[in-house]
Amino acid sequence: MAHFAEIDENNKVIRVLVACNNDIAANGGEQSEEAANHFARVVGHSFNGVKYIQTSYNNNFRQRFAGAGMIYDTTNNVFIEEQPFASWTLDENYAWQPPVARPLETDSIKNTSWDEENQRWLANDANGLNYYWDTNTLEFVQI
Repeated sequence: MAHFAEIDENNKVIRVLVACNNDIAANGGEQSEEAANHFARVVGHSFNGVKYIQTSYNNNFRQRFAGAGMIYDTTNNVFIEEQPFASWTLDENYAWQPPVARPLETDSIKNTSWDEENQRWLANDANGLNYYWDTNTLEFVQI
């Protein structure tokens, strides 16, 4: 099965649909604009849809399998997640990285989340106590 991501005018993925491999092969082949155009003629576009881009379920091309809300980067021909926070940067694999590496959770401290305002990782334990990741000591410190 082939898959196509429908994108809007801002290259944001609206939805991902399944296509028949035989239709792809008979209309330009894998990753071709001809196959994408054929798919658009057969299926049509949703309200905001302007184009279909083929995506790979096995991540064989365009870096990763597209999903609703992702962005199609036309310059690099890849699908990327939306930037989760303003401070995060895109790495060479088109994955967003935080300014401070995410710490490993422990048996007792879990549920890490990024605190954009303070540029740090937060977590809590089973008793409801809150912690932050101290980059100097490289350990969770109770708040």
